[in-house]
Amino acid sequence: MTATSAFFERLTVAGQDPRFSKVCGSVRFDIRDGDRLDQWLLDIDHGQMRVTRSGAPATTVIMVSAQVADAMARGEVNGLAAITRGEIMVDGDLGLALRIGRLFPREPEHAARSDGPDGGR
Repeated sequence: MTATSAFFERLTVAGQDPRFSKVCGSVRFDIRDGDRLDQWLLDIDHGQMRVTRSGAPATTVIMVSAQVADAMARGEVNGLAAITRGEIMVDGDLGLALRIGRLFPREPEHAARSDGPDGGR
């Protein structure tokens, strides 16, 4: 399982995110890996999250390489910085795309873990 697949699986399991209680819209992630295109559709209805694999129309479409998507899912790449560098293309509601950035980890997963019961001290 890729980091991106695990990220979307976590969203599916969570189902609800209070940070998005005033948000309604949909975001489709078009993730390209060579000739292969994976599409994930995130529907948000007042904080209720539903994730499907779909190429259906969306309020916002985020186009990204599989490598950058995996790095974002691991917390290694900031979405806004990636947009600025041209690594992510956004079509539609840019504000919604920027809000979605809150769903991604803010630091690499391995750095967030402790080294032991004393936190590595």
